[in-house]
Amino acid sequence: MTIESPRDERDSGTSGARDVVRALGHRWPTLLAVALAVATFADGLPPRGFLAALLVVMPVCYLLFGAVRGELRRPGALLVQLLGLAGFTAVALAALAVDDTLGWYVLAAGWLGHAVWDFVHHRSGRVVPRAWSEWCCVVDACGALALVALAVQ
Repeated sequence: MTIESPRDERDSGTSGARDVVRALGHRWPTLLAVALAVATFADGLPPRGFLAALLVVMPVCYLLFGAVRGELRRPGALLVQLLGLAGFTAVALAALAVDDTLGWYVLAAGWLGHAVWDFVHHRSGRVVPRAWSEWCCVVDACGALALVALAVQ
């Protein structure tokens, strides 16, 4: 005796492409982030001062999002965001204060640290929209990898 299951769209061979399109649609922040990272680093390293300034601007965006969304009213939320701003600012300044080679690595560590910051915010769903934290995490991680890869050349 054989048991046959009814055919559904998974058997038609079309669901694979549809699933890929659906998955990519949900990951639009990641796709935009990869495109931005490629556009930013494809022709080499931007000036270190510019990338250090971005490391300071990133947590400022979190403060702005948190203020607009009312997330900073939660106990301790504003303090955590301000400490993040202070920490990333310190890393950016340190990256500019040391020699070029070390500065690129310090900057890469700062960008990677901000990718972790983004990931934590994405998982918690607080302070910023998840699409933002996903986008920023991918930009930061790709940027950190590019900084390390291009700094050694």
